[in-house]
Amino acid sequence: MTQQTVYAHVDGPLGEMLLVGRVAEGGAGVTELASLSLPGQKGAATVQDGWRRAPEAFEEITAQLAEYFAGRRDRFDISYAAGGTDFQRRVWRALEDIPYGSTVSYGDIARRVGSSGAGVRAVGTAIGRNPLLVVRPCHRVVGADGSLRGYAAGLERKERLLGLEGAHV
Repeated sequence: MTQQTVYAHVDGPLGEMLLVGRVAEGGAGVTELASLSLPGQKGAATVQDGWRRAPEAFEEITAQLAEYFAGRRDRFDISYAAGGTDFQRRVWRALEDIPYGSTVSYGDIARRVGSSGAGVRAVGTAIGRNPLLVVRPCHRVVGADGSLRGYAAGLERKERLLGLEGAHV
């Protein structure tokens, strides 16, 4: 079965999000979310030739995002496209285990994926390449001293997401 890449722009409290996903030919909804980007994000996805604009394909994901931003959802039930290297996927899976409203340090993530010491920098790089902002909660990772560090879409947005979740930083 062949898949087609589709996209939609969705308004949200952090700005207009770009959602990119894959649908089975003739399918109605996204089978895998490949990217969720925010305006001004470093490394953000951009619409490519051959992609089809299909806001209707993102109805379920859009509904879950609206619930999250309204404080009625603390976890997403979305299928993600694999993407990334094996190391990045391990780091990204570790992000998904951080509870709503909590924070952990980059060092904590490094230990969880078996990459301590100098590996903290590699973990930070992998987190910075997370293509699924908000739904894969890289905003929950902070410096060892609890300070806000690094967020591809800007520290102000990271702070807003953590505030929405009631996380104390």
